Amino acid sequence: MSDIDFSSFDALTFDCYGTLIDWERGILNALQPVLAPHAVEADEGELLERYAEHEAALEAGEYRPYREILALSLRGLCADLGVTPSENDVAEFSDSVGLWPAFPDSAAALRRLAERFRLGVITNCDDDLFARSNRRLGVDFDWIISAQTARSYKPSLNTFEVAFSTIDVPRESILHVAQSLYHDHVPAKQLGMSTVWINRRHDRSGFGATPAARATPDVTVPDLRTFAGLTAERVRRGA
Repeated sequence: MSDIDFSSFDALTFDCYGTLIDWERGILNALQPVLAPHAVEADEGELLERYAEHEAALEAGEYRPYREILALSLRGLCADLGVTPSENDVAEFSDSVGLWPAFPDSAAALRRLAERFRLGVITNCDDDLFARSNRRLGVDFDWIISAQTARSYKPSLNTFEVAFSTIDVPRESILHVAQSLYHDHVPAKQLGMSTVWINRRHDRSGFGATPAARATPDVTVPDLRTFAGLTAERVRRGA
């Protein structure tokens, strides 16, 4: 954890899935009814890593809605495992985002942060799917920049450029808060942003549902509750 002057920022932008919503648990829960009948022998870490390879490759290509990304990622993962999903399996998995749980600390931390900062979200999702997730978070974001709006997926720099053109706050006054080094910290740092790493996987090995990446965030904390407390403390101290 490094020193940072939180009082110099007017807005916080968040990644959603992995940072606010527990997408790894959501993905695994949605995979369970697809794979269980086939007695697939793969641990959770392997499933997440295989899934991440397919999703990241698809998102790097020509833009398509996130529901299609989910469907094709499932088909790719199942092909790796020698399983053929039914059309119903694919449809239910593609619509499962609204069922993915929020992390237990997300809603309260966001409410606390909203007392001091304006809040935005930059998310690799369709608008309607994010709206369902947002109901689990209990806050009204000042700005929502989706992949559907940007017509691109993080780590594309275009997604962040669309965010900058949408958010009526100078770029240097925006602090980006995210879990994924690959999707968020690498591109944000390329664009000169200050970032906070919510290292939700601090007690687990590997990168889970995100491809491996290296970046140097300005602040690292294990969860959103810790981040909200840290900002309150440092703003109070004027640090």
